[in-house]
Amino acid sequence: MSNYTTPKWWKDAIVYQVYPASFKSSKPASHADGWGDVRGITEKVPYLKSLGVDVVWTSPIFKSPQVDMGYDISDYKSIDPRYGSLADVDSLIKALNDHDMKLMMDLVVTHTSDQHDWFIESSQSKDSPKHDWYIWKPARGYSSAGKPLPPNNWAQILNDSQSAWTWGEVRQEFYLTLHTSEQVDLNWENPDVVTAVHDVMHFWLSRGVSGFRMDVINLISKDPAFPDAPIVEPDCEFQPGEQFYTNGPRFHEFMHGIYDNVLSKHDTITVGEAPYVDDIGEIIKTVGSTAQELNMIFIFDHMEIQDVKTKGDSKWSLRDWKLPELKKIFSGWQKKMIEWDGWNTVFLECHDQARSVSRYVDDRDGVRERGSKLLALLQTTLGGTLYLFQGQEIGMRNFSAEWDPDVDYKDVESINFWQKSKRLYGNDSAEIQKAKYLLQRKARDHARTPMQWDNTPNAGFTTSNITPWMRVNDDYPTVNVKAQMDFEGQELSVWQYWQLALQNRKAHKDVFVYGDYQDVDLENEKIYAYLRTGAQTKEKWLVAMNWTGDETSWNIPASIEVEQIASSSLQRRLSIEDGAIVKLEAWEGILMLCK
Repeated sequence: MSNYTTPKWWKDAIVYQVYPASFKSSKPASHADGWGDVRGITEKVPYLKSLGVDVVWTSPIFKSPQVDMGYDISDYKSIDPRYGSLADVDSLIKALNDHDMKLMMDLVVTHTSDQHDWFIESSQSKDSPKHDWYIWKPARGYSSAGKPLPPNNWAQILNDSQSAWTWGEVRQEFYLTLHTSEQVDLNWENPDVVTAVHDVMHFWLSRGVSGFRMDVINLISKDPAFPDAPIVEPDCEFQPGEQFYTNGPRFHEFMHGIYDNVLSKHDTITVGEAPYVDDIGEIIKTVGSTAQELNMIFIFDHMEIQDVKTKGDSKWSLRDWKLPELKKIFSGWQKKMIEWDGWNTVFLECHDQARSVSRYVDDRDGVRERGSKLLALLQTTLGGTLYLFQGQEIGMRNFSAEWDPDVDYKDVESINFWQKSKRLYGNDSAEIQKAKYLLQRKARDHARTPMQWDNTPNAGFTTSNITPWMRVNDDYPTVNVKAQMDFEGQELSVWQYWQLALQNRKAHKDVFVYGDYQDVDLENEKIYAYLRTGAQTKEKWLVAMNWTGDETSWNIPASIEVEQIASSSLQRRLSIEDGAIVKLEAWEGILMLCK
């Protein structure tokens, strides 16, 4: 009987997310276009292996108009020409397999691009064979000027100034577009759509793909009544409607169908992006050991710790938080998954989030490296499957506040927010500066700057004669892979520390992947500590991290008997003083073997 402590390859795997547009361009100067590509990923497979990666997850590389950087797919079985070809993907899979690694792809089946053949056919006529492959509704009515009114008041997710419904002129009906007007929601109530999705999955699994990250997968079932959302933003025409399209009435039925018809026939790694849900009872229906839906999902509580949670507030808000809040989030999910027999994802970054060193610690020169290594120690000692995002292994950070929102930000969500801010506040310099500050802290763009390989022009991402699709972070001359891999000094570079920490995680996976988790000094606002105990070996390790910029002394609880301090994130030799006191430098973390 499978349970939390039953070993599985996908549980102790190290997953590395590649954002293909920004990872590595293989194109020569004569053909360079400023975009990364599949061959560039293949070129870096030995690099990823040397870091300690087992699974490479690529954000979408399918044919797409790129309105939302490939999350608007126009052909699920073709590769976008700017990324390469199907043959290039086959070569990538072979290169990964040759290095005992696997490929996981991004599956975006809540919606397609409005340029997908399915939608083009659906939009042409109410009598089309695919007329109900998408969610079409008549106008609620018409304005005095004759303008059709959308079926309900839902706002778009990536543009809350816009209706989630887009008008189809030919059919004289609205179609649902929850993310952007170019991303059209599929109608999962139609069995033909479900069959088509299963076919796409079979297509890629048969080519050698080992699993899928499923984009906003818990939005595939909607409330069939499509009611108006409560008004939480009185000044806005459209309102957030996630309560009516998240984990809808047939969600688990649809997920069981995917498992029964596709996933059960393969040994896959699967992870769902599942926003707007944090109830363990509901989540365990998807990730429980006997759920037969997905291996795990991304839970975003810790990523939203900066958000103001009162009604009417959105991602574009900021609040101060205290360390015990963060500890309780991680502790809660560590314990819940053990208690409920589910499985965790351990992640601090992805393509949709700002950089972790800028979010959780201190990204200023001189301490950025310390904070980056502290976060590496945290991730590599928590239970669950570890996800590492490109650039995180060298401590890449948010780009400067001096970057121009009208020029340097490329993400559709950021652009929509900036345009809305200018429209609302005009010449109000204080509000405009606040909007710029929020962008610099929270925009998705920060994760999407080109990978910093070396100190040559364009950071070695592409040839020097071309301008990359997105500007390279200004700090690349000093923050880059080559400098960190070649670094020689008393302290390890961020990259070297990640490599060592991943090796340690694998060497002690019975403790750090599968083991028990116990809070230590939970209310301490400076020290983050916890005890991990091996599932089989009962080996005990105490992790303690100084989450401040000052030297801090910590009293090890009398109930814990430390045998030795095994390592420091700063490569210092430490000793425990009388009274079980240990002194930690700013942003220092240590591992202690216990009796």
